[in-house]
Amino acid sequence: MSRSRRPSGPRGICVSATSPAATGLWRSLVPVFTACAAIGLQSGAAMPLVPLALERQGADKLTIGIISAAWAIGMLTTGPYIPRLAARFGAVPLILAAVVAGSLCTVGYTLNTHPVAWFALTFVHGAVGGVPWVVSEIWMNLVVEERRRGRVMAIYAAMFAGGMALGPFVLQIVGVYGPVPFLTCAGLALLIALPLLPYRYRAPAIRHHAESGYGAIFVAAPLAMLAAFAGGLGEQVAFSFLPVYAVGAGVAPETGALWLSAFVVGNVALQWPIGWLADHVDRRGVLVGCALASAALVVGLTFVPAQSFSIVGVIMLWGGISFAIYPVGLALLGQQFRGGDIARANTAFSLIYVVGGLVGRPLTGAAMDVLGEPGLGWTLGFFYTIAALGTLLAMHRRR
Repeated sequence: MSRSRRPSGPRGICVSATSPAATGLWRSLVPVFTACAAIGLQSGAAMPLVPLALERQGADKLTIGIISAAWAIGMLTTGPYIPRLAARFGAVPLILAAVVAGSLCTVGYTLNTHPVAWFALTFVHGAVGGVPWVVSEIWMNLVVEERRRGRVMAIYAAMFAGGMALGPFVLQIVGVYGPVPFLTCAGLALLIALPLLPYRYRAPAIRHHAESGYGAIFVAAPLAMLAAFAGGLGEQVAFSFLPVYAVGAGVAPETGALWLSAFVVGNVALQWPIGWLADHVDRRGVLVGCALASAALVVGLTFVPAQSFSIVGVIMLWGGISFAIYPVGLALLGQQFRGGDIARANTAFSLIYVVGGLVGRPLTGAAMDVLGEPGLGWTLGFFYTIAALGTLLAMHRRR
């Protein structure tokens, strides 16, 4: 699909980049960006808590994996209903309710340590945890003008990654075991609500078309869905297996944690230039470039000595370029859908991202069992290449 170079407001009203309307649109995004940074901060601190606590309790790896997967299962179960709920109750009230429910779930981990109870809590946490994520993306795609869509999504990705990078530092202060880190993360979740409270009655109205389904979205926007799948698979596999790769390659666990930090720092550093590029050239070409570069970099890990400093640079580049697949795909989605369709499309995009992680983690784990550490690079390289080839094929057919 060709895209117009004229900026457009949320109701299709054309505005100039320096008009008061455009300025108002940018201001309306500030609370969303701030909330996304808070989401990242809370996620970065909370993600390792349950696996580490279960491991300390003596749970086997299968149990840890099943309980960790419950978040994604919860998200996939309730995600399709998010646009309808946002249209009925409003964007901010729905986010506030989800944030409070998520905080209560986090507190619940301190009250019962049985694995079955933790599976249920993680499932419910996933069921409500997707709400701030999906609704904030719908909000952004509704209000941003087309000519700046790539940069807005890049800022969003960088804010989230920046918050996530700070999360582990919180754990350095409060620790990782016992009730204190869980209670701290419950408090951090409430920070998501603070920047949104003044916008309760000024958030964009989200419309939902009750007669429409998700199948049409997958057919109408296959490139965006492919980007969501590849981005979700790559990111979630990286967070799960990059420290494991580091230890298997012969470096200390602390160094493996620094590798993950380098991956996140790359996210923050490269989102803006890639987002700028996505606003000035064909976004499909940017997607191809990001996917091919990510494939080359992650396969290249196999050939870089783990003890050399250069591997940190490779990981930073891989993190920044691969993470950009998600916001570029989100920008492709936003240029194609409007009105009630964008709410449905954003939700489908988020669900496919989650599916990517569910598919990628067991496949990568199996590949690493068979091939050793190189299994990480070859698995991710395969899926990144599929994303690039699929995009090239779509570009050729479009021509």
